Amino acid sequence: MKRRRAIKPQSVPVHYVCHGTGHVELRRFDASRDSFVALTALLHRAFAPLGAQGLNCTCVDQSVATTRERATRGDCYVAVCEGRMVGTMTLYASDPLASCELYRHEDVASLRQFAVEPTWQARGIGTLLIAFAEHWAATRGYAELALDTPQPAAHLVAFYRGQGFRIVDFTHFEDKRYDSAILSKPPVAARTLANWSRRLRATPPIAHAA
Repeated sequence: MKRRRAIKPQSVPVHYVCHGTGHVELRRFDASRDSFVALTALLHRAFAPLGAQGLNCTCVDQSVATTRERATRGDCYVAVCEGRMVGTMTLYASDPLASCELYRHEDVASLRQFAVEPTWQARGIGTLLIAFAEHWAATRGYAELALDTPQPAAHLVAFYRGQGFRIVDFTHFEDKRYDSAILSKPPVAARTLANWSRRLRATPPIAHAA
């Protein structure tokens, strides 16, 4: 089994440029200046289309307390433009208490509570968040980066498969009205933060959560 290296948390923010919008900064969620209320509202907006399909994802209507608990159990990151959060994700180390069997493996990191503001979707933010997640997992020595998504949400399954994830299992989480697809991929570390600099696509948004 690959031995994970202990590294210092990434403290240098990553900047992207979006034509006509300004700079998008990817950084750790900071409770001293960021709001769990705003983060929860972002998750609700991003997951509303899934809720409308009858998919009772946790992020559809979770409380602020639940958002805080889930974010502080892992490394929560936010994409910010002009002071407003436009995307988020929380990265988890191997989790022995996870209900998903794969997440309990010592060499598997997981990506959860992942969302992009609806009006910012289809501009490449989700792809860039995943690139950062891969770097986070790879530099910590994890062999796989895993996530789950509702199996009926075909557009999300297709999105993640387009990012190189493969379906490795299906499971049914407690209290959910749907089965979830479990996806995984070997993470790749970017050589430098500059590798992530790119122009976000200024295309019309598509209504999906990632």
